[in-house]
Amino acid sequence: MKPYAHLNWAAVVPVANEEPEWHLFQQAFVEQLDALGSGQVYLVVDTVSKDRTRALCDELSAQDARFVTLWRPANRHLVEAYLAGFRAALDAGHELIIEMDAGLSHDPRAIPMFLRVLSEGNECAFGSRYINGGSMVDSPWKRRFFSKGGSWLARVLLGVPMQDLTSGYEGFHRNVLMRLVNHPLRSTAHFYQTEVRYLLRKTRWMEVPIHYRAPSPRVSKNAIRNSIATLLHYAFRRLTGHSSSI
Repeated sequence: MKPYAHLNWAAVVPVANEEPEWHLFQQAFVEQLDALGSGQVYLVVDTVSKDRTRALCDELSAQDARFVTLWRPANRHLVEAYLAGFRAALDAGHELIIEMDAGLSHDPRAIPMFLRVLSEGNECAFGSRYINGGSMVDSPWKRRFFSKGGSWLARVLLGVPMQDLTSGYEGFHRNVLMRLVNHPLRSTAHFYQTEVRYLLRKTRWMEVPIHYRAPSPRVSKNAIRNSIATLLHYAFRRLTGHSSSI
Protein backbone atom coordinates (compact mmCIF):
# COMPACT_ATOMS: atom_id res chain seq x y z
CA MET A 1 0.00 0.00 0.00
CA LYS A 2 1.30 3.47 -0.93
CA PRO A 3 0.23 5.92 1.81
CA TYR A 4 0.95 9.08 -0.21
CA ALA A 5 -0.44 7.97 -3.56
CA HIS A 6 -3.47 10.25 -3.09
CA LEU A 7 -1.41 13.42 -2.60
CA ASN A 8 -1.12 15.99 -5.36
CA TRP A 9 2.49 17.04 -4.85
CA ALA A 10 5.43 18.25 -6.90
CA ALA A 11 9.15 18.87 -6.49
CA VAL A 12 10.89 21.93 -7.93
CA VAL A 13 14.55 21.28 -8.72
CA PRO A 14 16.82 23.89 -10.34
CA VAL A 15 19.49 21.99 -12.27
CA ALA A 16 22.82 23.19 -13.65
CA ASN A 17 25.89 21.24 -14.79
CA GLU A 18 24.52 17.99 -13.37
CA GLU A 19 25.86 15.69 -16.10
CA PRO A 20 28.47 13.85 -13.96
CA GLU A 21 25.87 12.50 -11.50
CA TRP A 22 22.77 12.64 -13.68
CA HIS A 23 22.21 8.89 -13.81
CA LEU A 24 22.30 8.56 -10.02
CA PHE A 25 20.03 11.57 -9.57
CA GLN A 26 17.51 10.26 -12.10
CA GLN A 27 17.54 6.76 -10.63
CA ALA A 28 17.02 8.01 -7.07
CA PHE A 29 14.09 10.20 -8.08
CA VAL A 30 12.39 7.55 -10.20
CA GLU A 31 12.63 5.08 -7.31
CA GLN A 32 10.89 7.53 -4.99
CA LEU A 33 8.15 8.39 -7.47
CA ASP A 34 7.51 4.69 -8.04
CA ALA A 35 7.42 3.97 -4.30
CA LEU A 36 5.11 6.88 -3.51
CA GLY A 37 2.78 6.32 -6.45
CA SER A 38 2.41 10.05 -7.04
CA GLY A 39 4.38 13.19 -7.74
CA GLN A 40 5.65 15.48 -10.49
CA VAL A 41 9.14 16.91 -10.83
CA TYR A 42 9.84 20.30 -12.40
CA LEU A 43 13.42 20.59 -13.61
CA VAL A 44 14.37 24.26 -14.05
CA VAL A 45 17.26 24.86 -16.46
CA ASP A 46 18.83 28.14 -17.54
CA THR A 47 21.99 29.42 -19.17
CA VAL A 48 24.09 28.81 -16.05
CA SER A 49 24.28 25.19 -17.17
CA LYS A 50 27.14 24.69 -19.66
CA ASP A 51 27.13 20.91 -20.10
CA ARG A 52 24.46 18.51 -21.41
CA THR A 53 22.10 19.00 -18.48
CA ARG A 54 19.35 20.56 -20.61
CA ALA A 55 19.51 17.74 -23.16
CA LEU A 56 19.42 15.14 -20.37
CA CYS A 57 16.37 16.85 -18.84
CA ASP A 58 14.61 16.89 -22.21
CA GLU A 59 15.38 13.21 -22.74
CA LEU A 60 14.03 12.30 -19.31
CA SER A 61 10.86 14.35 -19.83
CA ALA A 62 10.27 12.62 -23.17
CA GLN A 63 10.65 9.20 -21.53
CA ASP A 64 8.75 9.86 -18.28
CA ALA A 65 5.83 12.31 -18.12
CA ARG A 66 6.36 12.73 -14.37
CA PHE A 67 9.37 14.94 -15.20
CA VAL A 68 8.75 18.38 -16.73
CA THR A 69 11.65 20.41 -18.11
CA LEU A 70 11.35 24.19 -17.77
CA TRP A 71 13.83 26.05 -19.97
CA ARG A 72 14.18 29.55 -18.56
CA PRO A 73 17.09 31.35 -20.27
CA ALA A 74 15.90 34.72 -18.94
CA ASN A 75 16.63 33.75 -15.31
CA ARG A 76 18.99 36.30 -13.77
CA HIS A 77 19.79 34.35 -10.61
CA LEU A 78 18.97 31.25 -8.56
CA VAL A 79 15.92 32.73 -6.85
CA GLU A 80 14.25 33.31 -10.22
CA ALA A 81 14.80 29.64 -11.01
CA TYR A 82 12.98 28.63 -7.82
CA LEU A 83 10.14 31.05 -8.50
CA ALA A 84 9.76 29.84 -12.09
CA GLY A 85 9.37 26.29 -10.84
CA PHE A 86 6.97 27.32 -8.10
CA ARG A 87 4.74 29.17 -10.54
CA ALA A 88 4.66 26.20 -12.91
CA ALA A 89 3.70 23.86 -10.05
CA LEU A 90 1.01 26.25 -8.82
CA ASP A 91 -0.38 26.72 -12.34
CA ALA A 92 -0.62 22.93 -12.64
CA GLY A 93 -2.74 22.82 -9.47
CA HIS A 94 -0.38 20.99 -7.10
CA GLU A 95 -1.31 21.25 -3.42
CA LEU A 96 2.08 20.44 -1.89
CA ILE A 97 5.35 21.71 -3.40
CA ILE A 98 8.82 20.63 -2.31
CA GLU A 99 11.94 22.63 -3.14
CA MET A 100 15.27 20.82 -3.33
CA ASP A 101 18.72 20.86 -4.90
CA ALA A 102 19.88 18.50 -7.62
CA GLY A 103 23.10 16.51 -7.71
CA LEU A 104 21.94 14.40 -4.74
CA SER A 105 22.94 17.11 -2.28
CA HIS A 106 19.38 16.58 -1.07
CA ASP A 107 18.38 12.94 -0.85
CA PRO A 108 15.04 12.17 -2.58
CA ARG A 109 14.48 9.46 0.01
CA ALA A 110 13.61 12.24 2.49
CA ILE A 111 10.58 13.28 0.42
CA PRO A 112 8.14 11.00 2.34
CA MET A 113 9.07 12.79 5.59
CA PHE A 114 8.24 16.16 4.05
CA LEU A 115 4.93 14.84 2.74
CA ARG A 116 4.07 13.37 6.14
CA VAL A 117 4.81 16.65 7.94
CA LEU A 118 2.78 18.64 5.40
CA SER A 119 -0.08 16.16 5.73
CA GLU A 120 -0.25 16.53 9.52
CA GLY A 121 -1.49 20.11 9.74
CA ASN A 122 1.77 21.95 9.04
CA GLU A 123 1.91 24.62 6.35
CA CYS A 124 5.69 24.44 5.89
CA ALA A 125 8.34 21.75 6.33
CA PHE A 126 11.93 22.98 6.59
CA GLY A 127 14.87 20.63 6.15
CA SER A 128 17.37 20.79 8.99
CA ARG A 129 20.88 19.40 9.31
CA TYR A 130 21.14 20.51 12.93
CA ILE A 131 18.34 18.68 14.68
CA ASN A 132 18.34 15.09 15.90
CA GLY A 133 18.66 12.81 12.87
CA GLY A 134 20.14 15.42 10.53
CA SER A 135 23.74 15.78 9.36
CA MET A 136 26.21 17.26 6.86
CA VAL A 137 28.13 14.60 4.93
CA ASP A 138 31.38 15.14 2.97
CA SER A 139 31.25 18.90 3.50
CA PRO A 140 34.44 20.90 4.22
CA TRP A 141 34.83 22.66 7.55
CA LYS A 142 34.45 26.11 5.98
CA ARG A 143 31.05 25.14 4.58
CA ARG A 144 29.99 23.80 7.99
CA PHE A 145 31.26 26.92 9.75
CA PHE A 146 29.46 29.39 7.49
CA SER A 147 26.26 27.35 7.49
CA LYS A 148 26.03 26.94 11.27
CA GLY A 149 27.36 30.45 11.88
CA GLY A 150 24.87 31.94 9.45
CA SER A 151 22.00 30.10 11.11
CA TRP A 152 23.11 31.29 14.56
CA LEU A 153 23.46 34.91 13.41
CA ALA A 154 20.05 34.88 11.74
CA ARG A 155 18.43 33.41 14.87
CA VAL A 156 19.92 36.20 16.97
CA LEU A 157 19.18 39.10 14.62
CA LEU A 158 15.86 37.93 13.20
CA GLY A 159 14.43 35.99 16.13
CA VAL A 160 13.60 32.87 14.11
CA PRO A 161 13.57 29.82 16.43
CA MET A 162 14.75 27.29 13.82
CA GLN A 163 18.00 25.35 14.08
CA ASP A 164 18.83 25.45 10.35
CA LEU A 165 18.06 28.65 8.45
CA THR A 166 20.20 28.03 5.37
CA SER A 167 18.96 24.70 3.99
CA GLY A 168 17.31 24.66 0.55
CA TYR A 169 15.30 21.47 1.17
CA GLU A 170 11.80 22.60 2.16
CA GLY A 171 8.13 22.07 1.42
CA PHE A 172 5.03 24.26 1.34
CA HIS A 173 1.27 24.10 1.13
CA ARG A 174 -0.17 25.78 -1.91
CA ASN A 175 -1.74 28.68 0.01
CA VAL A 176 1.59 29.61 1.59
CA LEU A 177 3.52 29.36 -1.64
CA MET A 178 1.05 31.59 -3.48
CA ARG A 179 1.79 34.33 -0.96
CA LEU A 180 5.53 33.75 -1.24
CA VAL A 181 5.76 33.98 -5.05
CA ASN A 182 3.85 37.27 -4.97
CA HIS A 183 6.05 38.79 -2.26
CA PRO A 184 8.87 41.19 -3.29
CA LEU A 185 11.81 39.06 -2.14
CA ARG A 186 15.08 40.91 -1.62
CA SER A 187 17.41 37.92 -1.97
CA THR A 188 19.03 36.95 -5.26
CA ALA A 189 21.19 34.08 -4.02
CA HIS A 190 21.87 31.89 -0.99
CA PHE A 191 20.26 34.12 1.66
CA TYR A 192 16.92 33.37 -0.02
CA GLN A 193 16.54 30.28 2.17
CA THR A 194 16.90 32.37 5.35
CA GLU A 195 14.60 35.09 4.02
CA VAL A 196 11.89 32.51 3.31
CA ARG A 197 12.10 31.07 6.81
CA TYR A 198 11.99 34.54 8.34
CA LEU A 199 8.95 35.61 6.31
CA LEU A 200 7.11 32.35 7.06
CA ARG A 201 8.04 32.05 10.74
CA LYS A 202 4.45 32.73 11.82
CA THR A 203 2.99 29.87 9.78
CA ARG A 204 2.54 26.37 11.16
CA TRP A 205 5.94 24.83 10.46
CA MET A 206 8.14 21.94 11.48
CA GLU A 207 11.79 21.12 10.86
CA VAL A 208 12.58 17.81 9.14
CA PRO A 209 15.94 16.06 9.68
CA ILE A 210 17.94 15.80 6.45
CA HIS A 211 21.38 14.60 5.39
CA TYR A 212 23.18 17.15 3.23
CA ARG A 213 25.90 15.69 1.02
CA ALA A 214 28.80 17.42 -0.76
CA PRO A 215 29.85 21.09 -0.69
CA SER A 216 27.92 23.85 -2.39
CA PRO A 217 29.55 25.82 -5.23
CA ARG A 218 31.75 28.78 -4.33
CA VAL A 219 29.71 31.75 -3.15
CA SER A 220 30.34 34.91 -5.16
CA LYS A 221 31.12 38.31 -3.63
CA ASN A 222 27.85 39.66 -5.04
CA ALA A 223 25.94 36.88 -3.28
CA ILE A 224 27.70 37.66 0.00
CA ARG A 225 26.93 41.38 -0.34
CA ASN A 226 23.27 40.63 -1.12
CA SER A 227 23.05 38.30 1.90
CA ILE A 228 24.50 40.90 4.29
CA ALA A 229 22.29 43.69 2.92
CA THR A 230 19.14 41.56 3.17
CA LEU A 231 19.95 40.37 6.70
CA LEU A 232 20.59 43.91 7.90
CA HIS A 233 17.41 45.16 6.22
CA TYR A 234 15.20 42.71 8.11
CA ALA A 235 17.19 43.06 11.35
CA PHE A 236 16.74 46.85 11.25
CA ARG A 237 13.01 46.52 10.57
CA ARG A 238 12.69 44.14 13.51
CA LEU A 239 14.67 46.49 15.77
CA THR A 240 12.42 49.40 14.86
CA GLY A 241 9.19 47.44 15.31
CA HIS A 242 8.47 46.88 11.61
CA SER A 243 9.18 43.16 11.31
CA SER A 244 7.94 41.49 8.12
CA SER A 245 5.97 38.29 7.61
CA ILE A 246 3.63 36.80 5.03
